[in-house]
Amino acid sequence: MTMTRSVVLGCGSYLPEKVLTNAELAAKVDTSDEWIVQRTGIRERHIAAEGEFTSHLAIKAAQAALADAGVDAQSIDLIVLATSTPDNTFPASAVAVQNGLGINHGAAFDLQAVCSGFVFALATADSLLRSGNFRRALVIGAETFSRILDWSDRGTCVLFGDGAGAIVLDAQQQPGAPSDRGVLTTHLRSDGRHKAKLFVDGGPSSTQTVGHLRMEGREVFKHAVGMITDVIVDAFNATGTSAEDVDWFIPHQANKRIIDASAHKLHIAPQKVVLTVDRHGNTSAASIPLALCTAVADGRVKRGDLLLLEAMGGGFTWGSALVRW
Repeated sequence: MTMTRSVVLGCGSYLPEKVLTNAELAAKVDTSDEWIVQRTGIRERHIAAEGEFTSHLAIKAAQAALADAGVDAQSIDLIVLATSTPDNTFPASAVAVQNGLGINHGAAFDLQAVCSGFVFALATADSLLRSGNFRRALVIGAETFSRILDWSDRGTCVLFGDGAGAIVLDAQQQPGAPSDRGVLTTHLRSDGRHKAKLFVDGGPSSTQTVGHLRMEGREVFKHAVGMITDVIVDAFNATGTSAEDVDWFIPHQANKRIIDASAHKLHIAPQKVVLTVDRHGNTSAASIPLALCTAVADGRVKRGDLLLLEAMGGGFTWGSALVRW
């Protein structure tokens, strides 16, 4: 019995031109390249230029994804933009992306789940495509986290960067087996008891300001591995697959130690892990599609490969997805 699957037609990414190295940060705050690399694996991050907004990054990533997919922007009838750093309080930055692509039909909206945003957006778009109400979607993760950092806080300012990544999803009929192409399963979780461990201390309703990112690093690290493995086990159980079946593990790029620990706990071989955090730091909702596009561009990810995506973010939120390329 056939079923509708959300098949990935192409992906694209964009990183701002300005690169901020660890050495440059060490000249501003009490830190060092050795300290940052040892604890996070990050060596550099990209910073959006003055006047360069989240929607600008998202448009460039979307254009690259459309080109990679070989489809026209007018064939898109759904845009889901995952971001915690929108251009404005409202409207959604997704409508700016829609307009920038010359699209004036269908639906476009933002989704906010912090670093888990891309997985949440993927799950949302997948559900809407499978419902039959939409045919082809752009799923985008885009952030300008440099705008919400306290640059005097060495515990956070060294971690984050700006960037965007996007994929084109197409609703297609598939046999209904684990060998199908497309999104096979998604699993999402949230637990608001952990809000104080990772949050921004501002907002329209509370302080009428944007605020700055605040994080209890050790607490986040402590919870990350356990929460991540929880939804991955659910994904395996839902599809009858295992870690051995995974061709590529493409996790949220927050911290190399978290990624290594998660892969080890799940018995995923190191050579199957896609790691790009060293080049762009934690770009929140943009990090998974940035890593994915890197692995596609360099030839690692090939047609038919099984990809395991996972992320955890402020809230806490966390989620997983299994996608057949």
